[in-house]
Amino acid sequence: MTKLEHNRFIRLIIGAADVQVHEIKATVTAFAFIFILMASYFILRPVRDAMASDWTDAEVSFLWTLQFFISAAVIALYGYAVSRVKFKHLVPGIYSIFAASFVLFYLATFLFEDRILIDKSYYVWVSTFALFNTSVFWSYMADLFNKQQAKRLFAIIASGASAGALVGPAIPTFFSGIVGGDTLTLVAAIMLILPIPLVPYLARLKITDLHNEHVQADLESIKIGGNPFAGFKLFVSDPYMLAIGLFLLLYTVNGSFIYFQQKNLLEVYDRETRTQILGSITLLINFLTFGLAYFATGRLVKKLGMGMTLALMPMLMVVGMSILAFAPVISVLLALNVVRNAGNYAVTQPARQMLFTAVDKETRFKAKPVIDVVVYRGGDTLTAWFFTSLTEGLGLGMAAVSIIGALIAGLWAYVGFYQGRVYETRQPLTGDTND
Repeated sequence: MTKLEHNRFIRLIIGAADVQVHEIKATVTAFAFIFILMASYFILRPVRDAMASDWTDAEVSFLWTLQFFISAAVIALYGYAVSRVKFKHLVPGIYSIFAASFVLFYLATFLFEDRILIDKSYYVWVSTFALFNTSVFWSYMADLFNKQQAKRLFAIIASGASAGALVGPAIPTFFSGIVGGDTLTLVAAIMLILPIPLVPYLARLKITDLHNEHVQADLESIKIGGNPFAGFKLFVSDPYMLAIGLFLLLYTVNGSFIYFQQKNLLEVYDRETRTQILGSITLLINFLTFGLAYFATGRLVKKLGMGMTLALMPMLMVVGMSILAFAPVISVLLALNVVRNAGNYAVTQPARQMLFTAVDKETRFKAKPVIDVVVYRGGDTLTAWFFTSLTEGLGLGMAAVSIIGALIAGLWAYVGFYQGRVYETRQPLTGDTND
């Protein structure tokens, strides 16, 4: 028995989750990395969402559409950076840029009296950051851990995001009235700087502790070359990546359906009551996510296989949307929202991230952000107008819309099961394997 194994904390980690001794430092560091990222985001999100109350639904819908085009442009620039910048500088550089951008937003509040344009730009940029920062993080994780480690450890690391999502909202909740939203933006910007030193530390642990030199080339000298727009080409030309994109698109459609239905059912309450209801749901979701991700998800993949794991939440959504069609009441919808979000964050998202451990480096760092950001935001935009056409255009009620949502969830389950089976049988890549 080593000293590490005698330590109670280490024994707790090993006992509660399927982590081996030599993986503990890297796992805990990655956990801290995503914890800080998500805590900073959940400081920014209430500031962003408070702004939306000042705008009409049409203005917010336009901003959703704008987010799609901004996201596509940012991904193109990211692809260019991937092709030109040494890999050891890429990940810390991305987070430095975001931190600097939020500092600039903070300074802009002192320079301009008319804040309408600043606020709307902030709304769009935070929404881009929300998806982009986690996409870059998980790309880096897929380059650190091999395929077998990812199956066991990604769910544990993802629970760090849930912990950050629990801690982050407490800061604006208790301090927004004292320091104001602008200062909270500065706090989040400073927090984004904290994980930057963890990048080279994880790179060392990859060699000294994880012994994963074979997963990728030397971080000290590598550039990812090729066409800076190759991510879009890789996405549309690779059936494996297209299936991942379709899976995420259907996930987005399902989430947007529930979001709009929840928005409509909550209209009968005043703003304070809505805030209290949604705040309670967020805390419950994050609490359940943390517990599920840490104690259950890794074992689910091993027990059920990737196909059933990816199809699990979509199948539950088929049942939930069907119940909602017959009982379109707020209690059923809120319960469905809790199950969906907790299950997706704890089970579906970590499992989906594992899929990228079976592709080469260029695909992982160029095509993955196209899926995580462009497909996601495109799905948001298309679903917003699709849902509106069903309710306001065709005049469908919640029961009919819920049935359509159940059918979409059924397709989502099929795609998830198919993609999981493909992942299980996919052969390791020569020279860039994750096995």
